[in-house]
Amino acid sequence: MMKRSVIWLLAAILPLATAVAQPATSDAPLALNRMAASLKWGPCPPIYKGGCALAVLHGDPAKPNADVFLRVDGGTLLHNHRHSSAERMILVSGTLRVAYAGSAPAVLQTGHYAYGPAGVPHEAACLSKTPCTLFIAFEGPVDADLVK
Repeated sequence: MMKRSVIWLLAAILPLATAVAQPATSDAPLALNRMAASLKWGPCPPIYKGGCALAVLHGDPAKPNADVFLRVDGGTLLHNHRHSSAERMILVSGTLRVAYAGSAPAVLQTGHYAYGPAGVPHEAACLSKTPCTLFIAFEGPVDADLVK
């Protein structure tokens, strides 16, 4: 299951990797706003139900150290899933509840930081009526696998 999710996710977001105002893999300085017209939003993997989109900000999602924006509609639940990479997150807009297995759920407000260890199942829900936008820095390649 993990391999299929990785392949789908990479196929969906690799075309986005160079779709920002500058090449996303460039070492040139880069500054972007979550509302920038130059951002190219693509679909999330099918494991995420509801309104969800991804934009690659920097790096190659098939390689370590890619940065993305994840945007989910208000009221959307991202069902229990895991990543093979650790993820470092900052909530850019909205209110998001995230619950990692073995830890108490946390409610993130705009500007809050969260760290998700590699392989740990978790779910998230956008609690606000407006979309939640999350900046995520992945240590390894970007992937997601549904956990039943």
